[in-house]
Amino acid sequence: MSDGMRAVARLAGVSVSTVANVLSRPSIVAPATLRRVQQAIEQVGYVPNGPARQLRGLPSPIVGSVTLDLANPFHAEVNRGVEDCLAEAGCLVLACSTDLRPDTETRLLHLLQQQNVRGIIISPAGDTVPLLEVSRRGTPVVLLDHPKERLDLCAVAVDDVLGGRLAGEHLRALGHRRIAYLSATVDPGPVARRREGLRQAAETLLDVRMDVHPPSLGEAAAAAAERVMAVGATAVVCLNDTAALGLLDGLAALGVRVPEDLSVVGYDDLPFARRLAPALTTVSQPKYQLGWAAAELLLDEGRPGHAHREVRFQPALVVRSSTACIDGRHIDR
Repeated sequence: MSDGMRAVARLAGVSVSTVANVLSRPSIVAPATLRRVQQAIEQVGYVPNGPARQLRGLPSPIVGSVTLDLANPFHAEVNRGVEDCLAEAGCLVLACSTDLRPDTETRLLHLLQQQNVRGIIISPAGDTVPLLEVSRRGTPVVLLDHPKERLDLCAVAVDDVLGGRLAGEHLRALGHRRIAYLSATVDPGPVARRREGLRQAAETLLDVRMDVHPPSLGEAAAAAAERVMAVGATAVVCLNDTAALGLLDGLAALGVRVPEDLSVVGYDDLPFARRLAPALTTVSQPKYQLGWAAAELLLDEGRPGHAHREVRFQPALVVRSSTACIDGRHIDR
């Protein structure tokens, strides 16, 4: 027990064990007491020693967040939800990107385990079996943007099949029958599930895939504009809004009018989607809430009676100006 903890306890008028709970398990401390101890920590200037905490059997305050591409605004906002929730619990987030490369994911998992992190929140880039092994070795794992299925792990996901179906049904209602899906040769699970939902709704689904990893997605989508037009589609659904933005650039360079010549649908509803010209029709996901829910599940891992469960969110179609009837007419919005 350090002199710093004793000083905090005296100033806050609580026991040293209460200070320890604030540092390791703030969720069990009464809100008023929690605020008083946190204020005392700031006044004293006490900084807990990480290795010493772990020697006393207290959990590490560091949580690993492994995502596909932090440069993508979707993943950035999801990670902000993770950070904000964990900050309230006194945790620090170590955020990493895999760029959809399973070998990078494996290396990051090893590094995080070596740091003895409290847990790992991850959007899987590949096989989930290694994640089960990480969990069995004692590091809690929460799947992010991935269904639990039969895995013995907690998970937070969006109904991606429904999202693809919403996009397809919208385009069918506008009279489109030949619909392209612009994706990548290396698809994470959510993108493949959106394709399945779109396949259920589309009369003819035309696959256009890009050989690309996240950092160059926009450029690859722009370069794919000719291929999209070559398949004879009247509408295209993109794997995300970043790809849709790149595609719109490529179509403009070809002189293709959106939506008069081709309707375009994105996915994620990123902030720039409404500011494009034309404004982008897209499928919205609760990005911040995804991250917050994943962090809550991770914090719950160490509590008595914890059982692995899945939190499932629903997507919603946001109709804007980038889609129109097959004859080019806009519908009422």
